[in-house]
Amino acid sequence: MEIVWFVIVGIAAGWIAGVVMKGAGLGLVGNLVVGVVGALVGGFLFRALGVSIGGGVLGSIAVAAIGAILLLAFVRLVKRI
Repeated sequence: MEIVWFVIVGIAAGWIAGVVMKGAGLGLVGNLVVGVVGALVGGFLFRALGVSIGGGVLGSIAVAAIGAILLLAFVRLVKRI
């Protein structure tokens, strides 16, 4: 059952990041990939900084979305170079 929540959080976070970054829709799989990688990035950064948003699904989506936004910003920065 955890894998289902992981996928849902990844899709939601990827979609939120796409909306915030004003990017073109990446589709279901693209949003999932960005959300999952963003969750890893966000989780690492939040733990390294000692910051906690809270538990539960909404906290997980928030951390994953922030990580996904940072990931998309980094990718756009690298593409410009």
